[in-house]
Amino acid sequence: MLVVGGGIGGLGAAFSLTRRGLTVRLLERAPAFGEVGAGIQLAPNCTRILDDYGLLEEAESLGVVPDAMVMRDAVDGSELTRLDLRDLERRYGYPYLVIHRSDLHALLLRACERAGVELLTDAEVTSYENTPAGARVTLASGETHEAGVVIAADGLHSPARKLFVDDRPVSSAYVAYRGTVPAEVDRVGSVDLGEVVVYVGPRCHFVHYGLRGGELLNQVAVFESPKALAGREDWGTPDELDAAFAGTCEFVRDGLPFMWHDKWWRMFDRDPISTWVHGRIALLGDSAHPPLQYIAQGAIMAIEDGWVLGEHVARQRAEDGTVDWTAALAAYEAVRPEHCRRVVTTSRKWGELWHLDGLAREQRNALLRARDTYDYAFTDWLYGPTALTPDQEPEMFTPIPLDSADLGEPVPAGGAA
Repeated sequence: MLVVGGGIGGLGAAFSLTRRGLTVRLLERAPAFGEVGAGIQLAPNCTRILDDYGLLEEAESLGVVPDAMVMRDAVDGSELTRLDLRDLERRYGYPYLVIHRSDLHALLLRACERAGVELLTDAEVTSYENTPAGARVTLASGETHEAGVVIAADGLHSPARKLFVDDRPVSSAYVAYRGTVPAEVDRVGSVDLGEVVVYVGPRCHFVHYGLRGGELLNQVAVFESPKALAGREDWGTPDELDAAFAGTCEFVRDGLPFMWHDKWWRMFDRDPISTWVHGRIALLGDSAHPPLQYIAQGAIMAIEDGWVLGEHVARQRAEDGTVDWTAALAAYEAVRPEHCRRVVTTSRKWGELWHLDGLAREQRNALLRARDTYDYAFTDWLYGPTALTPDQEPEMFTPIPLDSADLGEPVPAGGAA
């Protein structure tokens, strides 16, 4: 098999398939394996898979298992709602883990090396095609590689996607700044490294949590770019960062100088597609379903894709080692696109909810404050066991209309009676 892309999704898929007895070659475009970014959140639907892979204990040793996830209003800093992550672990059977993205990537790379995956760098794939015996990829160098099956895990701009749909990434006009600092750095207000905290504000939000056993504080600042909305190319610049958070509370503003100001990430996704398999070529990860980041499932979906594919390979593998690839790929395509469609569309809606202003912000805040800490109606569809067949996919949550919020008695004109 060929897996194209040496990110988290590609490495996860390569390991999943190798542990099922397949011979896997992985092609990475960069001259060396590595991952850019800072923290990443791994919910129970991912740590469950890491445990199945025998990698969870190592992941926990590299990351932090927090006690709570807290949502606050970015303007006044008040708490809106929280999840008890220790109780959440009891409910779903696996922990909620935060880890440095490079640590997770390195963990998966080591697992692939131990499993015997053939890892090639400087191998940029520019085209895909089916062959009578399977599929072929062509590199920028002109070199070709052939295999019985090719998995395209090469990200948002994968050339394989053109085999399925003629579309482009969708810009949200939002941009993210990231940064990590030593946990003991002096700043306004105290930081509880046992909490994952998001401050939601008008057209912006701010996230922080501990990494590497509490040695580092990871911070993320996201905002809507006026330059992007105006159609300019130079959007997301540091001056926009400062302007976007000017109306937030002191704690949030105090975190901005610790961001990396020499690089930022523009937020794109793509519209969901239902077809992921073309002959012996299959999409996986961001090539199929790049989401916005609001429910922290992008890398998780890619890891789930690889695990599901590996499970169906095992089911369709004969005693002589041959795999019924038509059946295995069909089973993969029967279950993953719908789940990932739900995640992509929910991520968009959740982002809209985070960034409300005016009356809608007040309604949102009232609804969140009324929520019970141990209400899992909005997580059961996501954090439970990864479905292998469509009938195992849980029902979605029921949305709550903003206008159902109880804002209390209105104040009469001229002041309180």
